[in-house]
Amino acid sequence: MRRRTRLENGIRSVDDIERDLADNVDLIELGEAENDQNVIDEAEAALAKLAGQVDTARLQALLSGEADGNDCYLEIHAGAGGTEAQDWAQILERMYARWAEKRGYKLEFLEESSGEEAGIKSCTVRVSGEDAYGWMKTESGVHRLVRISPFDASARRHTSFASVWVYPVVDENIDIEIEEKDIRIDTYRASGAGGQHVNKTDSAIRITHLPSGIVVQCQNDRSQHRNRDAAYDMLRARLYEAELQRREDSAKAEHESKSDIGWGHQIRSYVLQPYQMVKDMRTDVETSNTQAVLDGDLDDFMAASLARRIEGGEGKAGDEGASSDD
Repeated sequence: MRRRTRLENGIRSVDDIERDLADNVDLIELGEAENDQNVIDEAEAALAKLAGQVDTARLQALLSGEADGNDCYLEIHAGAGGTEAQDWAQILERMYARWAEKRGYKLEFLEESSGEEAGIKSCTVRVSGEDAYGWMKTESGVHRLVRISPFDASARRHTSFASVWVYPVVDENIDIEIEEKDIRIDTYRASGAGGQHVNKTDSAIRITHLPSGIVVQCQNDRSQHRNRDAAYDMLRARLYEAELQRREDSAKAEHESKSDIGWGHQIRSYVLQPYQMVKDMRTDVETSNTQAVLDGDLDDFMAASLARRIEGGEGKAGDEGASSDD
């Protein structure tokens, strides 16, 4: 039923576009025949608006992957560099939260490990909404920030890194088998501030999948059992995403070196000093409106990455690690 609804909506969208296009072309011809500039102007304005709808429909058509319509998990991990990188990880968390809220998506924070002085070491967020994974899947990779450090008394310019990992929530139609002998389950006390229950019992769950080395954790709920269930769901999703990645790498043999999308592959650079620029290293899409991007204006970057991915040629990105510059 969900697939049928998506198809019906897609067909309806194309039909509406074709009808509106024909109607406004007819209006322009009528306005020219009667020398009525007002009719021509109104029709041209309607066509300009229709062009925006066509762009939206074109982007929607890119979301045709097996799990693109699913919800997704978003993981952010601070890179090396202590407080600087941890603050950058929290900025990214806020950026994606604002992007999701603008699209009407629901956010559920499953795990967050705070930094010693500021920021976060890591977080896991479930993003729920139509095509959440389809839109966010190209955000996986390393994100680089260059700025004057607010934590450096000498006001030096620092470069910080954080990794982003996005994988789909798998539904009951996708069967992922996990054998007990292949996992290790650890319990620990949830981190974070306050609460009558948090930090007092070992309610947080960490599951390690031994064959793949995948680690997931959840501390969102006071119930250890509910945290365990959520962690299992996350592990199933990670294993499914790993299989999707394996298929994609097999189909693109020339990009086998890209199978590790982690620390060695910077995908986007956010420069706040000495100039203002956000640039995607895969698509060359860039903007000087850095504040808008950090406030969640990511659609142009996502759309370009989706188009490039569909066309079969994501570029490689450089730089790894973290450093500070005098």
